[in-house]
Amino acid sequence: MKSFFVTGTDTDAGKTVAAKALLNYFAGQRLSTLAMKPVASGCFKQRGRWVNDDALALREVMTMDCDYSLTNPYSFEPAIAPHIAATEQNIEITEQVLIGAFNDVRALKPDVVVIEGAGGWELPLSDTLSMPTFVKQTNAEVVLVVGLKLGCLNHAVLTERAIRADDMRVAGWVAVDTQSAEMPYREQNIATLTRRLTSPCLGILPYTPDWRGRDLSTYINDFCR
Repeated sequence: MKSFFVTGTDTDAGKTVAAKALLNYFAGQRLSTLAMKPVASGCFKQRGRWVNDDALALREVMTMDCDYSLTNPYSFEPAIAPHIAATEQNIEITEQVLIGAFNDVRALKPDVVVIEGAGGWELPLSDTLSMPTFVKQTNAEVVLVVGLKLGCLNHAVLTERAIRADDMRVAGWVAVDTQSAEMPYREQNIATLTRRLTSPCLGILPYTPDWRGRDLSTYINDFCR
């Protein structure tokens, strides 16, 4: 089994769109997939439980099934930093729960698990836990999602550097057009990212307002073989 952790240069960089594209791609390679959104804010009630729209989107395209609690162990209603939302509800986000859910997903024996993070790489989960600590335990390769907007060059280089400083392997990066208006000098910025980032480009996703209903695998380069 291979696992990939999808992180972003910042919030709203296009992580869910990229994670869906990866799931589409692996399904096209006839690989069985499961997805996780371990920690999510901005949730809503559905059938008596808190659920997250991003997690539901990933569940729609993974090829295997599992209980929602394995996909999204921690879900919080307010769209704020998860560790703050957890504190407000007297909940502690623990490494044990996150790893337990990941191990239960792994026990279902998918070929690939795609894990979508929240916020950026150094997201705090509690006063003593941050997202990289969890990611290390999964032995996942990291996919960096770069939201194409002003400032993304600095954010991308610093994030990749931080991932490598944490002794994690960067599988590559995916650029995402997050707005309908094209970023000024888009191609020049992509060229700069290609030169400055040390990992390969795995794909460039155009602005896709109907992304939930589309197969985005054609935008992902052939990298899993």
